[in-house]
Amino acid sequence: MRGRAPRLSRAPLRSRAPRLSRAPPLSRAPLRSRAPLRSPPLPLPLLPLLLLLPGSVRAAAAETSPHLPAPENVEIYSYNFQSVLRWSPVPVENGSVLYTAQYKTGFYDQWSGMGCAHTPLTQCGFPPEMRRRRWTFVLRLRAELGPLASAWVHTPPFVADTNTTLGPPRVNRVSASPDSLLISLSPPFPPEPGDLLQYLVSYWENSTGAMGKNLSESKTLFQIGNLKESTLYCFSVQVQLKIFSGHLFGERSAPECHRTTLSEATRAGYIIPLFILGFIFVNLVVFGLLLLWKYHEKIKHWAQPPLQIPSHFREFLRDPGLAGLEELCSPAEEEPQALVVGEGRDLEGEEPSASTSRDRAATEGPPQ
Repeated sequence: MRGRAPRLSRAPLRSRAPRLSRAPPLSRAPLRSRAPLRSPPLPLPLLPLLLLLPGSVRAAAAETSPHLPAPENVEIYSYNFQSVLRWSPVPVENGSVLYTAQYKTGFYDQWSGMGCAHTPLTQCGFPPEMRRRRWTFVLRLRAELGPLASAWVHTPPFVADTNTTLGPPRVNRVSASPDSLLISLSPPFPPEPGDLLQYLVSYWENSTGAMGKNLSESKTLFQIGNLKESTLYCFSVQVQLKIFSGHLFGERSAPECHRTTLSEATRAGYIIPLFILGFIFVNLVVFGLLLLWKYHEKIKHWAQPPLQIPSHFREFLRDPGLAGLEELCSPAEEEPQALVVGEGRDLEGEEPSASTSRDRAATEGPPQ
């Protein structure tokens, strides 16, 4: 039994020896087959031919060398829970740059498309699946130019409930009464089920410039009371949204001013004095007309100016004959003497004597 044991143990050793000796030739075969894959160097006569290739071929060969810059000013703009990813365009000399945006949530660590893949625009709106206001989103953006792509630009975590901007509520209608203003509002965004909105109202009297008072209402129709009648009041409204981390305040609306009306008692107090004053005025007018009708002759005599006759009319009325004689002897009536002088041409230029002119005047008589 001891002599057979060595023979059984040597047989396996002899059979394994040839297998170990054949391993080296098998490992060298792949090395020999990889040698032809290396491209041989180009011969020197072919180098000038590469310079004669078209520019498009040379540009395609060099596309892998330039570096495409990443977009800048990447930000999320959110107003009333309407969110948009926007950025500045990447300047390039040739070609049109396209952009691709992706997002992921804090619960699912995998990038998904936003519907803005290979877009030439510089903004991308949030799709409906990203309008969860309490979810945390991380966005990334890159630029693409042909086969080139820039590095990804990541945005900070975005939560709409805390990072959006709420606008002012809209004032639909204001109804004024003697002591109050009834205001109807609309929220700046469509509220979701479970939203708790509060409207913070500040109002003040415009005429005095006094400090305003604050009012908090949860309804879109509310009343500002304890006001003065016929007084101008101004108000401004701000919305407040309760979120999981506290409160989110919106922007204030532009001030609006409205005047309160008059009460019935005040109107009656104004009407009675006006009626009395009107009655007195009508009586005074009637009394004045009666006085004019009764004393119109005296009033007409008093109203006429005094009559004064001119001085030359007075003299004529006092002595009409003397006035006629003066009129005959006036220098304006000496024309007959000129006629007489004209008739005496046969006297060779000698003027007639005074006695001759008197005789002629006596014979001819006074002018008719």
